[in-house]
Amino acid sequence: MSTPRRGWWWLFLVAGLATVAIGVKAGRAAEQLAEPKPRVIITTDGEADDRCSMIRFLLTSNEFEVEGIVNTSSQFHWEGGKGWNAFHPPSWVKDYIGLYAQVYGNLVKHDPGYPTPEYLLSKWRVGNISAVGEDTVRTDGAKFIADVLLDSRNPRPIWLQAWGGCNTIARALRIVQEDHPEKMKEVAAKLRLFMIWEQDETYQSYIRPNWESFNIPTIIADQFDCMAYIWPKVLPEATKRYFEADWMGQHILNGHGPLCAAYEAKNGAFQAEGDTPSFLHAIPNGLRSTESPGWGGWGGRYEKVRANVWMDVPPDASYRHPEGRWHFGNSWSKKLENVTDPRERELRTNYFKPLWRWLDAVQNDFAARADWCVQDFAHANHHPVVRLTHTPLDQTARPGEEITLDATATTDPDGDTLSFRWWNYADAGTYAGPALPDVNTAKAMIKIPANAHPGDEFHLICEVTDSGSPALTRYQRVVIRVTGR
Repeated sequence: MSTPRRGWWWLFLVAGLATVAIGVKAGRAAEQLAEPKPRVIITTDGEADDRCSMIRFLLTSNEFEVEGIVNTSSQFHWEGGKGWNAFHPPSWVKDYIGLYAQVYGNLVKHDPGYPTPEYLLSKWRVGNISAVGEDTVRTDGAKFIADVLLDSRNPRPIWLQAWGGCNTIARALRIVQEDHPEKMKEVAAKLRLFMIWEQDETYQSYIRPNWESFNIPTIIADQFDCMAYIWPKVLPEATKRYFEADWMGQHILNGHGPLCAAYEAKNGAFQAEGDTPSFLHAIPNGLRSTESPGWGGWGGRYEKVRANVWMDVPPDASYRHPEGRWHFGNSWSKKLENVTDPRERELRTNYFKPLWRWLDAVQNDFAARADWCVQDFAHANHHPVVRLTHTPLDQTARPGEEITLDATATTDPDGDTLSFRWWNYADAGTYAGPALPDVNTAKAMIKIPANAHPGDEFHLICEVTDSGSPALTRYQRVVIRVTGR
């Protein structure tokens, strides 16, 4: 939490501060109108890590237009499964929305854009849960997803997330194909898929042969695993502290209301949120990651393997993406999980870096939202608002040309001191030479290397962190494309 602004003058300025807070919120809302909130649909098999991800998702729901929350099955959990494969009763979603309702009144003090509990409950449905990969029954959940996809009144993209298997998504797309084949192209044009592995066979058996030709942007992730159960083995030591019991107890589990108290920690520490990267990818935090999976962001960075299908960047040149299903059985993450050879450990660290490089900021974002459950606006921290002046987000430049990047108009709703870092995200760009140096001021002069070639891209990230507690970070990405000399 930020340090409270106390003093003899405090009581006389309460009304003024309230007015400022309202003005800030109105400003944020106005900015969001220029860039509408991403539309998202979640499908979940209800595993423990899904339930942990759901708590974070609900606290982040002000960033999205939530179009659906749908129970599904997976190879790990289905109705009738026994032991570890047992299916958590679908009503857990309703229960968690009920816990959200208990903190909703406080959350809207920090952002009036949080959806009401009633709205979220109206978006909950039960999909295909009876068996692994069952996609023949027209369940309420499948029909609901199909109706959203078929609604031509809103052509904006929909991020459809598979936290479990793809079977309910497959059933929804079957409904579109069976009932409205003439609308398949229209539906595909706004569909975006983010899959946490392929947790059943239905992507390969139905979605891929019937829908991949429409060029649907599709991410099939493996690097998510560094936020799942293996995090103690694979995260860098400096990042682990944000997942250990001391940090989790202080910032999430204790004294942050009933929703955070329901978080299923393991011995007081972070347990797993393997599904969280699917919505981290869509958060409009300035990284512009939804413009291309290859650009990278809080949900990881991916490379195109076929059509418009994207998978994890290989640990080294000897690794090959699977021709078919990408899943637990052939996961690079699982192959590297228990390696002891120093070179393989270094490969593992670099393999997960597209995701863990952001996790300090991701966890601090989680902590701030947990504070919003119980604190008023003046006693909590809020994200800086990155504003660029005379700095187009997409630019062209010639080799040797100097470019001015100006973030001096950036503000902070709490009046915190801001630190700036302009850095070249070389992995996202295409220039093969040395990385450009960092600049730690709001205004930066960047010189395009003289040996840059036409067509090279530079991805300059403006990273702004405030001095509040927990420190919060927002970004803006500027893409510079090199033209002829």
